[in-house]
Amino acid sequence: MKKRIYIIEDDPSINHGIQLSLGSELYEFSPFLCLKDVNDPEKADLIILDVNLPDGNGFDFLREFRKSSQVPVLMLTANDTELDEVTGLSLGADDYVTKPFSLMALRLRVEKLIGRSGSSYAYDKHGLSLDFDGLRFLKNGKEIELSKTEIRLLRCFTENEGTTLSRDKLIDYVWQNEQFVDENALTVSVKRLRNKIEDKNEKLIHTVYGIGYVFKQEQ
Repeated sequence: MKKRIYIIEDDPSINHGIQLSLGSELYEFSPFLCLKDVNDPEKADLIILDVNLPDGNGFDFLREFRKSSQVPVLMLTANDTELDEVTGLSLGADDYVTKPFSLMALRLRVEKLIGRSGSSYAYDKHGLSLDFDGLRFLKNGKEIELSKTEIRLLRCFTENEGTTLSRDKLIDYVWQNEQFVDENALTVSVKRLRNKIEDKNEKLIHTVYGIGYVFKQEQ
């Protein structure tokens, strides 16, 4: 059964962009451009809530909503201030994203809040048997040890097999909670992952020069 996401965001382009990013295969959306149109929010599996809305304040909505419901709430705001973040979290927000934001990073946060984190994903191709739930990873039946960074990187690659991913998107996905990431961190992590998942005459992670990487099998 698909999860229901309420998106309360007055900018139509952002509202629609969030829907496109998350996709309709896993989620159903109830989009709202103002608070007065929101109905039965307790029926949502997740609420993405903008702070500044044309007919009210997201903080006020959250304060009242938390009196009767514990549905996860992800706050959006254009105000990059620590006070806003503390206010939202103290009122019961489960996470907080400042505009402009990476849609890939937003998707990862949504997956965590809605119960579709990396632990619910498995992959079985190219000699790889990857159990992200049990944290057990095999190559040709032999167990391989992966760091937390390598696990997140491998999940991103396998979920987007055949699609070229920019360096920025990969960094957002793997290190979204860190303010500063050394520019060589991704290169080093990819090299280590290659050494663990590729056989001698096999190539799975390909460098796309000037852009990033693509995961696909090539002998």
